Amino acid sequence: MDDFSNPAELALVSQNSPVLVIIEQHVLARTCILNILKRELTGFEIVEMATTGGLNWLSGRDIRLIALNIGHKQITDPSIEASLALLAETCPKAFVAVLSNRDDDATASAAMQRGVRGFFPTSIPVEVAIAGLRLVLAGGVYRPLPIVGQNGASKAISGCPDASEPIVTNEDNGGTRIVPEKAMVDLTPREQHVLEALQLGLPNKLIAVRLNLSENTVKMHIQRIMRKCSAHNRTEAVVRWSRRANGHAQPSRVRSS
Repeated sequence: MDDFSNPAELALVSQNSPVLVIIEQHVLARTCILNILKRELTGFEIVEMATTGGLNWLSGRDIRLIALNIGHKQITDPSIEASLALLAETCPKAFVAVLSNRDDDATASAAMQRGVRGFFPTSIPVEVAIAGLRLVLAGGVYRPLPIVGQNGASKAISGCPDASEPIVTNEDNGGTRIVPEKAMVDLTPREQHVLEALQLGLPNKLIAVRLNLSENTVKMHIQRIMRKCSAHNRTEAVVRWSRRANGHAQPSRVRSS
């Protein structure tokens, strides 16, 4: 099979379409990721290939993001470091995301030190991965969050924990606090509008233009949304609220401003 698996399809797509590239050596996994991203990230041309060698087909294209699956390999593996260096040289304007079978904080940190903008353990739910990709495409950074328990041990979890489970947050005194899911508070209509923009991966400046608000007001609404969702960051807030709205917990009606 050719390294680049769909050149005929590429030729049929407008050369002006922004491109998102998936680099995954296994055909089945590659096809599954392709189909999910085509459904979730409309407006992008999604291209899949087996190795970095397929990037030659995309010379001159507007590549926005490259997702590289490294499997069980360490970031420090010579082949992975060579691939990351090639991506940086060939597509300097593209954001790079890494998919990994490892979910430890050391691997995530090593990836970030090498310029990776998104680190995605294959153990996270697909909706978390999609939200994280939207964040990276909007210019943000996504990585798992390390959570430290009472015994001082560090546990790596995804940036957006399962909304059906309690969240463990760090207190100033070094202890932990459990935040149950039912502690989530309903959003005002304006906060709902901001949340919808966050789901699209829009940065604060574009949200402000979209909703005719100042950037400071947008920041204030995002802070309130995160607080109401007991979230560590905007991506976590989006995923937690989405899972709640989809039936993991039943929200009451939105209250008035």
